[in-house]
Amino acid sequence: MPRSVNAVASRARRKKIFKQAKGFFGRRKNVWTVAKNAVEKAMQYAYRGRKEKKRNFRSLWITRINAGTREHGMSYSQFMGALKKNNVELNRKVLADLAMNHPEAFKAVVDQVK
Repeated sequence: MPRSVNAVASRARRKKIFKQAKGFFGRRKNVWTVAKNAVEKAMQYAYRGRKEKKRNFRSLWITRINAGTREHGMSYSQFMGALKKNNVELNRKVLADLAMNHPEAFKAVVDQVK
């Protein structure tokens, strides 16, 4: 009796990987083993990148808040400590947006906690 193989399922698996490898350079896009390894590694980078993005944005917000507070004679750490002491519950994302796009509103927040 001949060996039965599920060609439909294995073909679908390969097609899925090759679709994900679309746009890769050289053999990474059209050779099964190379493409499979490249896609697996790309998935690892994507997973890690989603975590790194959060860190990068937080550091960007901190940098923007620091620049805004220094214009008003405070450091970032003094400002954040004063916010906590005065129970002002604005997160870093909002504060950074105020510092960048609404300097007069940010100045009002700084003056309130001084």
